Amino acid sequence: MPQNINQPSNQIRLTNVSLVRLKKGKKRFEIACYKNKVLEYRSGVETDLDNVLQIPSVFLSVSKGQTAPSQDLARAFGPKTAINDIIMEILNKGEMQVGEKERHAQLERFHNEVIDIVAGKLVDPKSKRVYTTGMIEKALDQLSSHGGAAHKADEGKASGTATPTNGEASKDKAKEMPIWTGVVTTKSAKSQALEAMKALIAWQPIPVSRARMRLRVTCATNILKQAAKGSVKKEAEEEDANGEGEKSTGTIKDRILSYVEQVESQDTVGQEWEVIGFVEPGAFKGLGEFINGETKGRGRVEVLDMAVTHEGE
Repeated sequence: MPQNINQPSNQIRLTNVSLVRLKKGKKRFEIACYKNKVLEYRSGVETDLDNVLQIPSVFLSVSKGQTAPSQDLARAFGPKTAINDIIMEILNKGEMQVGEKERHAQLERFHNEVIDIVAGKLVDPKSKRVYTTGMIEKALDQLSSHGGAAHKADEGKASGTATPTNGEASKDKAKEMPIWTGVVTTKSAKSQALEAMKALIAWQPIPVSRARMRLRVTCATNILKQAAKGSVKKEAEEEDANGEGEKSTGTIKDRILSYVEQVESQDTVGQEWEVIGFVEPGAFKGLGEFINGETKGRGRVEVLDMAVTHEGE
């Protein structure tokens, strides 16, 4: 005789889902989302919640199909909080649970994005040509192996198991240098690319430098020959500290040109002087501060190209 199997009224079975979990009020709440859609929603690519949520319900356990009782939701989120607001809070603040395949795909996307950013910002110092993404990837692989070994050495030293060796001063210096241990999914690709570039420039597994910026600097002609008082005082103090006898006494024009590594063109049109040239990214901030401080609004800096590179072999 056939038997009827009763499923509890608060039980909903879902499969092929990505879970987002949030612990609040001593309870853990879950929502069921479509795979790959949570990241797209959080990054702004996807805006329609119907394409993100498999079902507009809050669960205590998605795997068991157990929905959250209204009493638990009221105690955790407040009695007047609408279910849509609860779902939005879990979606935005919750911890995302992903499967192995999804996690691997996510890591690969981050990895490729980091490599592309780095390859577009670094060049060979002599030829000023960009490296292929394959060469950048290989150089970072070398650094990640080195960085991992450095981490293990530091852990051993902290636990008292490391064997003391000579050259501690050089090791301490190396420890202060930026390291690269590989791409992770917990940081943005942009911030990781910056870390990767710092490590590549510091360790030089291949000859690299930041691609130069191309700028246009304009300034009123009647202040070009004035002494750059602020920078002169600062540089004089630095030179005195270094024991150097001579002091720089450049004009505003001289000081502007000192920031420019290579001048492309100079011209004077009416009451305005203009120079277009290439500047190291590290000098850009100093140049901007100098222009703002010394010209009193009568000079400006315009970025024409963030990273000047040359394509080709």
